[in-house]
Amino acid sequence: MERFFNTAGPNNPELEYTVDPLSRFDLDELLMLIRQHKYFVLHAPRQTGKTSCLLALRDYLNAREDYICVYANVEGGQASRNRVENVVVSTIDTIVREAQLIIKDVNIREIRNEVQQDGIDSRLSNFLSKLSQSLPKPLILFIDEIDALVGDSLVSVLRQIRAGYANRPKSFPSSIVLCGVRDVRDYRIVLSNQDIVTGGSAFNIKAESLRLGNFTPEEVHELYMQHTRETGQEFDEECFPMIWEATEGQPWLVNALGREVTYKMRENRDRSVRITPEMMYCAQERIIYRRDTHIDILIDKLKEPRVKRVIEPILSNSDEAVEGLIPSDDIQYVVDMGLIKRELGQTIRISNGIYREVIPRELTWSTQETLSQQPQWFMNADGSINMEKLMLDFQQFFRQNADSWIGKFDYAEAGPQLLLQAFLQRIVNGGGYIDREYGLGRRRTDLLIRKPLTEGYGGPVQRIVLELKILRGDLETTIEKGLRQTSDYMDLVGSVDEGHFILFDRKGDKTWDERIWHGKREYNGRVITVWGM
Repeated sequence: MERFFNTAGPNNPELEYTVDPLSRFDLDELLMLIRQHKYFVLHAPRQTGKTSCLLALRDYLNAREDYICVYANVEGGQASRNRVENVVVSTIDTIVREAQLIIKDVNIREIRNEVQQDGIDSRLSNFLSKLSQSLPKPLILFIDEIDALVGDSLVSVLRQIRAGYANRPKSFPSSIVLCGVRDVRDYRIVLSNQDIVTGGSAFNIKAESLRLGNFTPEEVHELYMQHTRETGQEFDEECFPMIWEATEGQPWLVNALGREVTYKMRENRDRSVRITPEMMYCAQERIIYRRDTHIDILIDKLKEPRVKRVIEPILSNSDEAVEGLIPSDDIQYVVDMGLIKRELGQTIRISNGIYREVIPRELTWSTQETLSQQPQWFMNADGSINMEKLMLDFQQFFRQNADSWIGKFDYAEAGPQLLLQAFLQRIVNGGGYIDREYGLGRRRTDLLIRKPLTEGYGGPVQRIVLELKILRGDLETTIEKGLRQTSDYMDLVGSVDEGHFILFDRKGDKTWDERIWHGKREYNGRVITVWGM
């Protein structure tokens, strides 16, 4: 039976291509924490493989026969919100159900019934105590989706676990792992009386916080090679740098691209077809355009004020990050969601190529749909884009519409760049691609337009570099720096047909006649068109 790339739920190695879950974290460190009877946190963004890893670790521990390990997903309590009794009962029932799959010689439901009349603020703690005492080996408990619980209910669960901590390992779980999107330390829990409790104070027995990372390049390659070994379908080796650029190992994205290009694209179900980079780009576009569940969740997060406070300066090339004006808690929140990366010595940036595409497209979706410009207006006879005609038309559009259109954007500070990207996206849709580079502190946005000039894959491609910048200082100094950056980006891309530097002047002390201009400049032997607006 042919296996597939998995994009829904925990991985089943018998049905789906699988990266060994136990290889994705430091197993020795986890086992050491468990041997020391520690309570700790494992967190990672959604659809990263947390549940698959926990289930694999559960099975590994149970096979060793030193412990009894139970996994419980408490997400079902989310609907009850601040109804503490409902959530505690739901949590106990979930543990009972999962424990019965593992423990055959103890009447767990009878233990549940014994605590039915206990107070709601001690019922979970009493249940775990009685269950632990009834077992012949120490109990290890994995509680998944802990951050699905909120308010009074979450605080009650955390505090009841904390209350029994001193009685481990004989009269309480020897080790408990809380798993969710964020570190419990970062929770700000709003109670029904509007008091705020931090996760760190409600669960101050945590020994460590471990973060599950993305796939490595080697793991991405191995996952795709499983498909090749089992079906004979080959991937051009040039696909893999593109897959990495698009996903940076985000597990759902890696699997979604593989599924799209080998199964959803019907012509590639013929396993004699060799997968090329252009096919991968096409698969990426289809995933973005279709707005699958993972992408839809990402889009919904952009509406949150805490997310906007981080993402907007990235899109607008703001100096806020350099000046430290973005709250560190907001940055950590968006890091934990997987939207951005913060690496030592590097600027904060959007996590991967697909997210870099999704974010500006979503923020300008309605704008793209209402623009009257049609792609054929700007095409040359050979199918290439006439960038001079396109940019002249955009300058006129920007002059007439900038103030009213930018005001419509939720992310108004990034309005000029977003408006140009919406305009470009409208033109290249269905026949080209835009690659985007931006990050906090970079003070610029790099765009690369790739326009295939023939049908099918492997033909000539037009490549156009655009550098976008907001004028914040002296005009000539900014132009000189922009020319250097544009030239450097053209060198990085290689085999570029054109380079354009676009400078937005938002100071408001000039007339439109003074702000709208263009001309050609030479820099390092390259001719670069500079556009002011």
